[in-house]
Amino acid sequence: METDGVRLTPEQARSALADTEHIRAAAAALSATPWPTWFFITLTLYVAALPIAYGGVMAEPDWLLPGPAWVGITLAITAAFGALFAVAAKNWRNKTGVALRLDVLPKRATVPLAVGLPVLLVGAAFAFRVTGWPVWLIAASLIGAAVSVGFHLAFVRLHGKTA
Repeated sequence: METDGVRLTPEQARSALADTEHIRAAAAALSATPWPTWFFITLTLYVAALPIAYGGVMAEPDWLLPGPAWVGITLAITAAFGALFAVAAKNWRNKTGVALRLDVLPKRATVPLAVGLPVLLVGAAFAFRVTGWPVWLIAASLIGAAVSVGFHLAFVRLHGKTA
């Protein structure tokens, strides 16, 4: 192997490749670092609030508040979450040099989450509309919060293994 006109021995080449792998592993570990704690709490509260807000939007007749108020609440909390997500991502990128990433987690965890969580959050609102029982919304809120906490703990555990 030749670098800048200097011929490397096989041992030097293997050492350079090992260094490259070490750098890749370190970058992966850094990008797998858990969300900042304040954002993890924000995310959990957002996921817990969504089923209640969706239930209010879909309620027939109005439930606790008029339908348009629930739409406003849903839009406001979504906008606030989006803004806080942007702040968390920018701060993390400035602090670590890498973006917050979910793709470093195993697909066997992220795919069911990406499919199941929206079904849970929106499905509870549909069940509430059909039955009129707010227990659907409360259960979805609690399950969503538990999933958020579990996912965060998985992130923390992954980081501990790669750090």
